[in-house]
Amino acid sequence: MFGMSVFHSVLERLKAEQDDGLSDEASDGWRGTAIGAALGFVAENATHTWASRSAVEQAYRAVAAEERSEPFSMPDHLKRTGLAEVASELSLGETETALTLAAKRRRFAAANHPDRLPVEARLNATLRMKLANMLIDEALRRIEGRKVTG
Repeated sequence: MFGMSVFHSVLERLKAEQDDGLSDEASDGWRGTAIGAALGFVAENATHTWASRSAVEQAYRAVAAEERSEPFSMPDHLKRTGLAEVASELSLGETETALTLAAKRRRFAAANHPDRLPVEARLNATLRMKLANMLIDEALRRIEGRKVTG
């Protein structure tokens, strides 16, 4: 392990432990892993069976499908994808400051960010976020322009 970085030496140790089977630490029912090095999760039984990533994914998808029984209905605010409609929602004025614009950006993102919405709504949400960010960025440039000339 000499001449290796700490990261590489940890990786080598983990590979060796995996090849040798469970280490002494695992005999008491616990197997520690380096952050990000786990390939799955440890099932809660004495045999320490590792679940494959595909098995976990299949189980997740089965539960997720059961959770959504009715079809997705697009909320009205996500249907408004025009520039004028998004600008109207943001209601940007001439008296905006960098602080008020940041607050409006956060508030808009809380309701419209694609990562927070179902897959069916992400296209509209992405478009709305792009438009809102463009409008807020332009307002920030106008504020900076006023500072330079004013």
